[in-house]
Amino acid sequence: MRRAVITGMGVVSPLGHDLDQFWARLVAGERGVREITRFDTTGMRNSKGGTVEEFGFDPAGLEEEQELDEALQFALAASGAALRDAGLEVSEKLAPRAGVIHSTNFGGAWSWERFVAALDEDQPEAARAFRQFGFGLSADLTARLFNLRGPRAVMSISCASGGAALGRCLDLIRHDRADVMLAGGHDALAPSPLAGLSILRTITTDDIRPFDRDRSGTLFGEGAAVLVVEELEHARARGARAYCELAGSWQNNNAYHMTAPDAGGAGMARVVRWALADAEMRPDQIDYINAHGTGTEYHDPAETEAIKTVLGKRAYQVPVSSIKGALGHMMGAAGTVEAIATALAIHRGVVPPTANLSTPDEACDLDYVPGQGRECDVQAGVSISAGLGGSNSAVVLKEVPRE
Repeated sequence: MRRAVITGMGVVSPLGHDLDQFWARLVAGERGVREITRFDTTGMRNSKGGTVEEFGFDPAGLEEEQELDEALQFALAASGAALRDAGLEVSEKLAPRAGVIHSTNFGGAWSWERFVAALDEDQPEAARAFRQFGFGLSADLTARLFNLRGPRAVMSISCASGGAALGRCLDLIRHDRADVMLAGGHDALAPSPLAGLSILRTITTDDIRPFDRDRSGTLFGEGAAVLVVEELEHARARGARAYCELAGSWQNNNAYHMTAPDAGGAGMARVVRWALADAEMRPDQIDYINAHGTGTEYHDPAETEAIKTVLGKRAYQVPVSSIKGALGHMMGAAGTVEAIATALAIHRGVVPPTANLSTPDEACDLDYVPGQGRECDVQAGVSISAGLGGSNSAVVLKEVPRE
């Protein structure tokens, strides 16, 4: 079976837009959660979120697309950074074998706001804004800008979308339908999504505290994260550096409730177990888990139980962390940014911490790495994602195989 490795990564995040800066701040325990100043948060459950700051976008090469929606800017910037990090420029020969799978929860959310405002005022900008909040435009523009003529799609299964996008890329490479794929997630904070999430009461009125006894809900964040997934021999032939192997994946759903997890995290346990089976790996080979860890009352204990179900006693020996305390919940980008954190944990031998965790909880009794990052020999890790409607996804990453 053909194998896939991660050869490039790019981020636009609340902790910075350079991969090394993002990682350094993340493992130091810094947080990018701050007051939202871009729009009025009156009436919402919280005025804070993981906001992208000091971000500039160069639209060169897009000709008519000079004023892109913010979420699209994040996606294109992270895609370009990932390709540069991989040292890869897509040639005419490679183009038909190179593609993109993006993930998003809300598409061009700011363009929706502009579309509604333009309709109210009968402005000609309405048609342009309508086009830019379409979910498919990010993959369309990425393919056009970077000459990706292979498979192209956008996944939208709530916050499990990023992991599912990575899994789809793995399948395409395994089945010889592509040699290079970009897996990327993106979303931007905007009034309508935050108003809806406030109504669902998933947002805390306090602060996001993953796995903490005093957790009361999540906070959302924005940005983009993109990984270059490349067929192993293709990467070796061009002398590419590989961070890790994308060894397995799985996706399922609980078919249970819009927001609540099923009993004991059974759906999450199944998705991790089957992702491991897809990778042909045993639970005792896992050295780190990057948890979904939203800081909500019922999800964190359910995910803890799911990890125990799969790993057994080893669950108490494996570091588990959620990076949402540092970034906020990056929605459609959550699965891909957390996969990047897992890949860097393997590549650099440091696991990131669970920021803003201070008070232990008897229901969440694993090693959640509070404070700062920890040096650790991670040969294999799992990144777990879950979303509204009961969607689950998991990806298994491991050290690159030797030649």
